[in-house]
Amino acid sequence: METNITNARIVGRDGIATGSLSIRDGVIAAIDDSAGTLPGALDFEGDFLLPGLIEMHTDNLEKHFSPRPGVMWPSPKAAVIAHDLQVAGAGITTVFDAVSVGDYDSGGERRRMLADAVWAIGTCAGQGLLRADHLIHLRCEVSDAGVVEIFEQFADHPLLRLVSLMDHTPGQRQWAEMSKYRLFYRSKNWTEAEFQAHLDSRIDSQHRYARLHRDRILELARPRALRLASHDDTTEDHIAEAVAAGITISEFPTTLHAAQAARQAGMQVIMGAPNLVRGGSHSGNASAAELAGQGLLDGLSSDYVPASLLHAAFLLHGAVGVPLHGAIATVTANMADMLGLPDRGVIEPGRRADLIRVRLDGDLPVVLTVWREGRRVV
Repeated sequence: METNITNARIVGRDGIATGSLSIRDGVIAAIDDSAGTLPGALDFEGDFLLPGLIEMHTDNLEKHFSPRPGVMWPSPKAAVIAHDLQVAGAGITTVFDAVSVGDYDSGGERRRMLADAVWAIGTCAGQGLLRADHLIHLRCEVSDAGVVEIFEQFADHPLLRLVSLMDHTPGQRQWAEMSKYRLFYRSKNWTEAEFQAHLDSRIDSQHRYARLHRDRILELARPRALRLASHDDTTEDHIAEAVAAGITISEFPTTLHAAQAARQAGMQVIMGAPNLVRGGSHSGNASAAELAGQGLLDGLSSDYVPASLLHAAFLLHGAVGVPLHGAIATVTANMADMLGLPDRGVIEPGRRADLIRVRLDGDLPVVLTVWREGRRVV
């Protein structure tokens, strides 16, 4: 099967050129950046041709499994398919579904959905029901009593490629400011005594389990060659700890100091695309735009809003001043490199034909068409 595209602004690793591209047997066969229109080809009319986006950390799947508090959707496959349609429609052709291992505050809900989610992702992918290429990212809450036991059940799953270590204990990392933590849990309507009891329980669990479980998960992950990330690094000590453990990715560092330390240590720094689109962190943490402006940003993750990924990349260019090809690399080439996906993320002959057509509406990028391995999926 062959598809020809012409009159496209092709965003490559090193720049942008208007030209034509041929897809054959699921890969990019040729690129021609000479002037003129290729007869019989799909005319892009000057729209952008980008590599398909690569998303390393989205918990959007959980929204489809539990669309409202206390509600579990009855069909795991339906939840995965709905999630898949949303991410593919956002131009994401490779998605690491970030599934939480451990609860820390979901009342057992996440434990119930984990097995169903992993089963449904694998089953739907095997049946050819998914538009995007789905891989699994296990987000391990090290202070949870059952996290190691749960992780062991999925450590050898063929779709597992990435493991992140999290600790959402109040008083540190994401919740260094207790006022923000109180605000986040205001819907609980706890009395002061109930709130304090909750804090005491969380801190006790951290003292009991966090170090032990962190070490054990690392022991399990290393021989399996899984990529490792640390989550919500806040201090230079957090970065030093991650580096000593062989962790290469710092997800959502909460402070400028942590991001600077990560860069100096050779770690890759990932920030949330919603942070950039909204103009700042919803919990008062470091600004993605500030980190980008200081050359500390390697990649973006849509986190909880799939459509934010492409929008944020264009904002890096329009609002922060990053060259467009460099901004697009934060959601394509850079992600492929750090996640060990050498067959995608760049528009070059021989790479997978994971491609998206994008048109600007003012400063808003709009996804018009998506191809995965040369097959149109959106």
